[in-house]
Amino acid sequence: MSSSPLKALLAAALLAVAILVQLVGALVPVLPLFVVGSAAGLLLDLYLVRRQPRVTSWLGRVRFDVTSRQLLRDMLIVVGLIRTPGVDPLEEPLALALLCGYFLHFCCQGVALLVRRTRTLPVVTRNIDASALRLSAAPPRLLARQPSRRLLYFSVPATAGLLATAVTGDALWGLLGLGLTLLLSLVGTVWLARWLLPGKRPANERETLEWLDRWLAEYRPTVAMYFSGGATSAYQANMWLSTLSSLDGRPLIVLRERFMVQKIEATDVPIVCIPKVAHLMHLEHSSLKAMLHPANSGKTSQVLRIPSIKHAFINHGESDKLSSCNPYAKAYDEVWVAGPAARDRYQLADIGVDDHDVVEVGRPQLAPIRPYAGPPAADGFTTVLYAPTWEGWTDDPGNTSIILAGENIVRALLADPKVRLLYKPHPMTGSVDPRAARADALIRQLIAEANARRSGPRPGPEAAAELARRTAALDELTSSAFRASADEMERMLLQSTPEGDREAAVAAATAAWEEAYWASFPEWEHQVITGPRPALFSCFNRSDLLISDVSSVVSDWLTSEKPYAVTNTTGLSEEEFRTGFPTVRAAVILTPDASGVPALLESVRVPEKDTLVQARAELKTHLLGPADPPSIVRFNRAVLALCAKAEARQARQARMGTAFREASELRGTGRAEAEERDPEANGTEDAVNA
Repeated sequence: MSSSPLKALLAAALLAVAILVQLVGALVPVLPLFVVGSAAGLLLDLYLVRRQPRVTSWLGRVRFDVTSRQLLRDMLIVVGLIRTPGVDPLEEPLALALLCGYFLHFCCQGVALLVRRTRTLPVVTRNIDASALRLSAAPPRLLARQPSRRLLYFSVPATAGLLATAVTGDALWGLLGLGLTLLLSLVGTVWLARWLLPGKRPANERETLEWLDRWLAEYRPTVAMYFSGGATSAYQANMWLSTLSSLDGRPLIVLRERFMVQKIEATDVPIVCIPKVAHLMHLEHSSLKAMLHPANSGKTSQVLRIPSIKHAFINHGESDKLSSCNPYAKAYDEVWVAGPAARDRYQLADIGVDDHDVVEVGRPQLAPIRPYAGPPAADGFTTVLYAPTWEGWTDDPGNTSIILAGENIVRALLADPKVRLLYKPHPMTGSVDPRAARADALIRQLIAEANARRSGPRPGPEAAAELARRTAALDELTSSAFRASADEMERMLLQSTPEGDREAAVAAATAAWEEAYWASFPEWEHQVITGPRPALFSCFNRSDLLISDVSSVVSDWLTSEKPYAVTNTTGLSEEEFRTGFPTVRAAVILTPDASGVPALLESVRVPEKDTLVQARAELKTHLLGPADPPSIVRFNRAVLALCAKAEARQARQARMGTAFREASELRGTGRAEAEERDPEANGTEDAVNA
């Protein structure tokens, strides 16, 4: 067990001991035990809240949160004072003052709740000037969003004063401490209430939705990327940001979860988060014509009901897995795929997606991947990227190689002194199957041990300084620095319309950072790469060989036409494996024992032994489509065509509406003329209806 969990358990145990000591000292009574237990309990609570949030969370789950602990501590202090000769808190105004402190605490909490509600707008924006909504800076976090900490901190003077009264027998100390606590609570409540005054109140729900309609009418978006998902799924949307910003027209990003607004990486595209489905319908009356969906979610169906918008499923990656042909895809107007392979995959899957609804657009975000430039230098290292996918939601062993083959593959690679290994696991590795988490931990340990056995020249301190400088420059462009008390509204205020071409600056800064990152490590050192930096494509460009699983990583790698291998952990024969998964047809197939790794490395180093060069070129076209015209051009054409279809449908709907109104008017006119000719008939009809 690591030191942090040990410290957490020790702190929790000491808190329990302190409460027990306070209880014994108050009931027996034993004044030293009572004072020490009370003071120790308060100090430990302060430590837990500030340093051990995990323990605080555990205690909260068993209904023993900070408020309960402080209430128990104060009750025991009152009991201790009653049983201690010299002071009676019931005769002195101590108990009454203590109750007033709790009353003010809950008053402050009520005001905080009102403030949070008024500052929670029905929409959240980024890259949009929303100052018309009367946005303002947030109140102090301690007052508005941390009631437990507020109670604990404000109770320190009261607890100290009451303990001083217990020691000295003078009620004045208790009154002074309680008075300071009451003053803090009163001032905090009044200060927080300022955010409820008209001058600081933001727009209400009606005003905000009216502003949204006005902004949509002014901006006139044409195409939007719609995304909904969990905290770890933001990468599925982020991979499309550069493509979205390159499209003709006016792009928009539509989100559904509030937290996702800050998960989207640096972009100049306007972002609107609309959590409620009723408010989402405001998009129906906008100029929006097409919506792109990189992922399926339960909330996707809510936006599909908007009849004025055409929807295309663009996915966040293609592979031969069944998950790439989800039956949900038939809910969209069109399904956009990279090349003929995905089109064939949908038809073979027979999930209800018509072939004429499938559009081949390539993979425009693969442009940064550099093409094959020949084998590694004979006197240098062969850089191998091992990028296994995660285990997925099923227990199919073919989902990932990390459980059955990961250790063997890594051991075989590390055994070659001329190999430099880049290990980049999927960010969700181990989230479902604990075996995957254990395998990942073992691989990291093997790599650390291998690095310890290696030696060689290392870059000087100037390389680390350059990386730090480039990191700071990139963070300044891509990260928004918010003060600790900043809330959602304050971030909206700070993240207004971007100035200049920020995306171009971010791209240049990212390229410079990547160069500095790779230069900061010796060329012989193996690397474990996690997190968003460096990006997967940067690892592609530094590698001579990829070893992966049946996943979208393989399809993306093929754009470079470099050698690659796929591990067969499905239990199928190699022939069945190649037949069932088209993306591996140009790959070297590895068995779980990784016995083929030495021959694989030899084929990478000696081009004459690489028999799959032509197969990779043909498979690249089959998977990703033709190289000309470029993918971004085909993607943009598909967007324009989808927008044109939406306009045509809107025109048909308008004509149908006009025809319906005209027919209704004709029926009304005919009925009026009939009544004029035969008024008695109208009276008879009215009698019948009556």
